[in-house]
This record gives sequence, structure tokens and C-alpha cells, in this order.
Amino acid sequence: MSRKTKAGPEWTGFQESRPYGPKYDLRTDFVMVYGIGNDLPKRIKGWKRAGYTIHLMTGVSWGQYQDYLYGRFDGRNHWDEAQTDRDGKHLLHGKDVPYMVPTISFAEYLASHIKLAIDCGVEAIHMEDPEFWAASGYSEAFKREWLNYYGEDWIPPHSSPDAQYRASKLKATMYYRALDRICSQMKEYSLVTYGRTVRFYVPTHSLVNYTQWRIISPEALLVSMPACDGFIAQIWTGTARTPNVYKGVRRERTFETAYLEYGIMQELTRGTGRDMWFLHDPIEDNPRYSWSDYRKNYRSTVVASLLHPGVKQYEVCPWPRRVFEGTYPTEDRMGKESIPGDYATVLLTVMNVLRDMHNHEEESGGEAYTTGIGLCLANSAMYQRGDVIAGGDDEGAAFKYDGTISAESLTTEQQELLDWSAFYGLAMPLVKSGIPLRPVQFDNILTFPGYLEGYRVLLLSYEFMKPEHPGIHQAIGQWVREGGVLIYIGDGADAFHSVREWWNRETGSRKYDQPEEHLFESMGLGRSPAEGEHRVGSGAVLFHSLNPAALSRSESGAKRVQDSVRQALIIRGEVKDYKENGQVQVRRGPYLITHALDETDSAQVVVLQGLYLDLFEADLPVRQTVELKPGEDSLLYDLTWAKGEVRIPAILVSSSRIRDERQEESRFSFVSESPSDMTVSTRIRVIGEPLSVMAGSSTAEFHYDQESRTVMVRYLGVPEGIEVTLEW
Repeated sequence: MSRKTKAGPEWTGFQESRPYGPKYDLRTDFVMVYGIGNDLPKRIKGWKRAGYTIHLMTGVSWGQYQDYLYGRFDGRNHWDEAQTDRDGKHLLHGKDVPYMVPTISFAEYLASHIKLAIDCGVEAIHMEDPEFWAASGYSEAFKREWLNYYGEDWIPPHSSPDAQYRASKLKATMYYRALDRICSQMKEYSLVTYGRTVRFYVPTHSLVNYTQWRIISPEALLVSMPACDGFIAQIWTGTARTPNVYKGVRRERTFETAYLEYGIMQELTRGTGRDMWFLHDPIEDNPRYSWSDYRKNYRSTVVASLLHPGVKQYEVCPWPRRVFEGTYPTEDRMGKESIPGDYATVLLTVMNVLRDMHNHEEESGGEAYTTGIGLCLANSAMYQRGDVIAGGDDEGAAFKYDGTISAESLTTEQQELLDWSAFYGLAMPLVKSGIPLRPVQFDNILTFPGYLEGYRVLLLSYEFMKPEHPGIHQAIGQWVREGGVLIYIGDGADAFHSVREWWNRETGSRKYDQPEEHLFESMGLGRSPAEGEHRVGSGAVLFHSLNPAALSRSESGAKRVQDSVRQALIIRGEVKDYKENGQVQVRRGPYLITHALDETDSAQVVVLQGLYLDLFEADLPVRQTVELKPGEDSLLYDLTWAKGEVRIPAILVSSSRIRDERQEESRFSFVSESPSDMTVSTRIRVIGEPLSVMAGSSTAEFHYDQESRTVMVRYLGVPEGIEVTLEW
């Protein structure tokens, strides 16, 4: 039996810690029952009875693990394994819920609980959030791990760049070890005990977010871990609204940040054979916003994810109970209110559209954009985000930000640390000009041959990350000689150049002060080439001796990035391929996905002409013209799209899961499944206006549109399904 064997399709799923409830039964392919406790068998039974494939999700760095902390598991108190900052304070996810140092003992504890889930018959297990805070590294457990790993006494991480870098590298290694141990051990247990395979996945934030939030995680290390079957990209409004600086302005840029986050996660697994699900959240962990705020940002994250067609599986919602049964501030901040009915319908529409995405490939249209441009990002970027950046004696830098509060509440110094301008200074000018920039998982270049195929231009800087292996430079050099253009930006001022790593461990001619010296030398440019253009084989290197963070502070900085990419394409003889655009758009089958860019020199309303269904509206209205103001998003169904024979009648879009379609001479029927007490909208292509529409035993509301020859039907849904019948 293959380790990838699945009982059925798993295109969409969600996670929920509560027992089964009809109001948040989203009718996806699978459910991730969250948390391991005495009620796990009962919760599994409830969701299984509803027809779901059952997965388990639990936290690998935090959870309700008080029995371990207080010695009830093995007779020893384990609070010394709680992540601790330099003031001796525990880093907490809640009361008595610390982030853990992943010791061997803690891994054994988690494995003992996961056995129970395997005993209950779950088909897959998700070990979420392997997170080690950059501000931590001061617990007794971590000091022991340092001694075992480095063979020397622990050094306070904030004492020097080298100490911070080495502490962070150890943190990533420890979580890799814990996950490898747990996943391998439990796969063996399942096979030996039950003769069946169990899959293991790691739900994790993006490398972009973890680096910005100053968290260390294994990320790219896990791609090479045999026991890891894939990932969930945990990206949502809470991560994507983290402010950054562009043209000197610090503000939230949810779409652009989400676009980069989903992009790096797509590239993490591209060509590796691992699964990837993209997550969306209709709200976020910060409960202080209104429904209109959540709605706007949800649209931006959905559109940002769909612009990456290499991923076709989705976690459509974490914690649907808090969405469909929770209350949040009213617009006037005077009270709280439940989810508006029309937003609930839109969410269900989008969730069911996501389940259809795997049926459609990206269609042509890329000639309107400058494709093949990548920005390199390595795991080591996380290793440089400790409080040493602000100076070893600066107490204000040792803070923890996780999106549960507004970034505006941070001090100015903390906001500047959170900006991570060295990365965004290179990324934002391209995304904002309509260039579909791809963040490149730098670590994969060496691991997976041919990983750089399809890239024409790469941007690289070692001012915010470092190469962990010299062989990466050989791969980049080959890519350049074969016609690629490398844009290197860096002034050599980063304090982390001095960390004890491969480029400075040797003596004599094999010792380098900075890793880019080895990069340049490996391409025959010497260690210190002059600024400007250097031909290398069929390609070239463009070298700019400046700090990339400076590019985020002005319009001229943004223009310099754009001009560099234009120059790189001129070198390749492809000057006509440089095209700035006021929108970012992709077509996936009948679905047209668009974002209108703001903060551009000529920000204009984007006008889309055709015959569309607006999927971000509850009644799925037919539109001939869709206008998007700068910063707005749209998800449309193109009614003129057709592949093969057009079937009539045919369900085009529904905010429910459809089954058992039946067509008779003058009747068309189907069964519609959705959460209870939700208004379902279903748009159907028909030959003419029906005489009647019934939903169960009740007359359903319907409206016929002559121009599109479609009928909109609306009715109350139920999880077990309601039969809808149209008669002519």
C-alpha cells in the first residue's frame, strides 16, 4: 500500500475542536478533529456519522498538556521545558499552555497521545505549529540541548549575532527531530498494530510570516523528511495584515502579503511530491474587528491564494463554529452581532467553488504579465530575527507578536523590528507593479534538481539570510551560465555575516568574510566585483551594493528594484516582456480571479466586461460589467466559458455540496447539502424559465435571467441534504 493512499478525495477540509454540530457542518471531504482528550472517540464518532473522512490535528508546540507539565504523565515536573525569554518569563499560548521546547521526553509524550488517535481509526494526523520563538532560548531544557548539540556550554542568544544564529538553527533542528521521531514511530505503530498506513502532515505558517513574526520553525527541512506527507499553509487575515513598509509608508497590505505568503508555500512543495492545502479564515484570531473588516480581508486572502494555481487543495475554514455561531463587534462598536446571513452564504459559495478548483487548469493569458521572476528566501532568514538585532542590552526588543493584538499597539521600536524591510524592500515594488513575483524556497535549489527551471530572473540578498550550503552557489552559477540573470543586492553590513558558518571556518584562500564572496568567485567574478553588470556564460549578474531595507523607504528605492528587473530582461533580449500592470489576474477554467492594485503611480478602476456571476455576492448576480476600485478583489464565473458540450440543465455554482443530479423529460432535480439554518444560493443554466421550483416539500424562491438563461434558486439548507426539483 502506498503511503499516499487515501480512502477518498480530500480536496477540501476544516478543523474543529467541538463535537459535531449541524450549523458548522461545512460538507467538505474531510474534517480535522482537533485536540487529544478523553472525549476524542465520541467526537470522532459524531463527525464520522456525518460522512466525513477523519483526520486528527493537534499542536506540536503547545496544547492542553498540563498532565505532562505537572508530572502526572511520568512523575516528573516538566515546566523547565517551557520556552522562556531572557527575563525568565514563560512564553504562553494561554493559561498553563506554554510553548514547549521539543525535548525527546516531550516527543514521547505526544506519541503516547497520538497512539490513541490511531487506535480510533483516524486516517491522517496533522502536527501543527512547530514554533520556537526567537525571543526564547533561556530555559534549562534548551541549555541542555545546546550542550548536547554543540558540545559546549550554552551562550545567551541575545549576546551576539553568532549566538542568536546558532540558537535559532538549533531550534529548527529540534522541531525537525521531534516531528521525524513522532511521525516515523507512529507510522510504524499503525502498520504493526493495524496493518494500515497513516499519513502525517504539518500545518505551518509561511516562511514569510514566521520570519516577520520572529518565530523559528523547520519549514524547508521538512520537505526532505520521509515521514512528512505534506503541509497546510496556515495563511489568513491575521498573518497577512501584519504591516510592512513600501515607499516609506508603514501600513497593512493584506493582499500583497498574502500573495507572497501563499507563493512561498506553493514553492515549498513544488516538484517534491508532497501535498499542500491552502488555508483561508473568514475571520481571524483577533476578535476585535467588525464583520465588514473580516469580509474585506477574507476576499483579499482568497484571491491571493487562487493566483497560485499550483495548489488545488484547501482548508476552507479553521474553527467554523466561531465563524457561524460567534459574535463580533458591530460597526458602531456599541455591541456584538452574529454573522450576517449574506456573508454566511458567500462563505459557503466560496468553499464549494474551492472544491471545484482541481477540475480546472490555469488558462493562457500570462503574456500580459512579466513571468519568471523570483525572489530568494531561505530558512536562515528566521535565524536572524532575534532581539540581538536591536542590541544585546535592549529589553524592548524581546517581544512576542502573534497577531492577536493590533500591530499599532506596539512601540515604535517593536514596529520597526516587525517591518522586516530588507525582504519587503525587494518584494513590494514588483508585486505593486503587477509583476507576479514568486518567492523562491532557496533551500530547495540544492535539494531538487531543476528547481530553478522556469525562472528567468532571480533577486538575492544575504543581508537578511544566509546560504546554509556552498553547493547552492554551484547550482545558481549553472543557472546563470545557462541564461539566467541574478540580481544581487547587498552592502555587506549585516552583522550576521560573522556567524560561524561554512564560509569562514576554513583558513587561507578558502576563508571568506561574507558568503556572497564565495558566490561571486564561483562564477568567475572574483570576490569583490564592481557594481553593475557582469556577463557570465549566457547569463549575467547585476550587483547593487546597498542594503535592501533602504529600498523600502522611498519611491526611488522602489523604482530601482523595478528598473533592475527591466535591465535583467534587456540583457536576456526580452525587453518587451517587462510589463507593469494595474491588476493581477488569472483564469482557472470558468473562474476569473482579479485584484486591482493600489499605491501605484496611475491607480485606476479596473473594468471587466463580459457575462459573469459574481461569486462574492450572496445572490450570485449576473454582471455584464464589474468595476474594481484600487485595492478591491473579485472572483467571477465566466458564463461564456465552455469546454466540450454544454449541458443543459447544469448547475454552475452553489453555496452547497451537490449530489444525485437527475434529469427527466420536464424535470431536473438534485440534492443540496449545507450547514443548517443557512440560505443556499444555486445558479443553474436552463433552457427556459421553470414553471415551479421545490425545495423539499416547500416552494423555493427563484429568479430567471433571460440574458444568461440561468435561474437563481434560494432555499434553506440542511447537512443531510434537501432535494431541489425544477419543473417545466
